[in-house]
Amino acid sequence: MDDTTALKPQIDPSWYSVLKPELESDYYRALKSFLKLEKLQYKVYPKGVDMFNAFNLTPFDQVKVVILGQDPYHGPGQAHGLCFSVPVGIAPPPSLVNIFKEYQNDLQLPIPTNGNLSSWAQQGVFLLNATLSVRAHQARSHQNKGWETFTDAVIRNLSDKKENLVFVLWGNFAQKKSSLIDSNRHLIIKAVHPSPLSANRGGFFGTKPFSKINAYLIEHQISPINWKL
Repeated sequence: MDDTTALKPQIDPSWYSVLKPELESDYYRALKSFLKLEKLQYKVYPKGVDMFNAFNLTPFDQVKVVILGQDPYHGPGQAHGLCFSVPVGIAPPPSLVNIFKEYQNDLQLPIPTNGNLSSWAQQGVFLLNATLSVRAHQARSHQNKGWETFTDAVIRNLSDKKENLVFVLWGNFAQKKSSLIDSNRHLIIKAVHPSPLSANRGGFFGTKPFSKINAYLIEHQISPINWKL
């Protein structure tokens, strides 16, 4: 399968049925055209086969938790379609290092030995970036090309069609998405972004998001997440 194949896209059927209007829209066709041109001129991350990893590892009917990121890591080998996550063998970036510090503090678990969060995704933690692609070494280079329209629709569908989800919104960018979420049906957890630029000034460490998520799920008779990596 080559990179352009993922632009069809190769997405879990449960998501395809929900997102079919978006995937057949004019803006999405324009986004596909943009990505095809980008791939001819630049290195684009993640690989096409990984672009919809969050959707394929966490089918729509299995979503329990949504963690929202901004755009993929733009360094070689880092992005694999799950926000904040990196493949095994890639050093955790600074934001993930801070997430792991809070993980250790909240859950009394040792710092993970790798930054691959796939096991969370497979349990219902939907690790969604607002933008699903990026040009190598150029952060935010694929913003305002159509991805945000698509992922806003993803968030609205989750809010409208499911109940008792937990939405984790770290940082100002993610928190602006709270307007898309029905807070009467779902729990919204907000904190500053785990990036050292913000987390080290306070408001991230000590927020205990992992235990709060599980307490809410248990309260609503939903099986909790085994966070251990």
